[in-house]
Amino acid sequence: MASFNQTPKFFLRLIHWPPQLAYAIGAGSVIGNVILLLTTIGRNSGKKRVTPLQYEIIAGRLYLAASLGPKSDWVRNIMNNPQVEVHLKIRKFSGLAEAITETKQIADFLELRLERHPKMIGAVLRAEGLSVPPKRSELEQYATQLTLIAVTPGSDFVF
Repeated sequence: MASFNQTPKFFLRLIHWPPQLAYAIGAGSVIGNVILLLTTIGRNSGKKRVTPLQYEIIAGRLYLAASLGPKSDWVRNIMNNPQVEVHLKIRKFSGLAEAITETKQIADFLELRLERHPKMIGAVLRAEGLSVPPKRSELEQYATQLTLIAVTPGSDFVF
């Protein structure tokens, strides 16, 4: 089975439109339990770039996993400029993003995601060739391909 890393960018960009449309028509409160909109500044263009992403809130920070790892455009934009804007449900706020590449921390995040969303994350892990439930060693090996981004909201925002 093909992994997410082999999906052409064209198709990955196509799947961005439905969540953006949902937020645009005011349905952010409906899909916002799973998906947020992250706005970064394009590293070459300087233009705002919006990416819908799944997230987890852990200890007052947003965590976002990049399935394409450091090759993801939005991750590369963050590496160039860590200032981001987040549209989560009906709220918008700015934040500071940082990349986490530590394998054990990413594997911990995957375990948490699997615990909170067993069907969805289990399907993703199966598609990536992992057993479900995966062994810790499998998660750590898979984590080497990923990049985790932590977004700390500005001081005026509290979850």
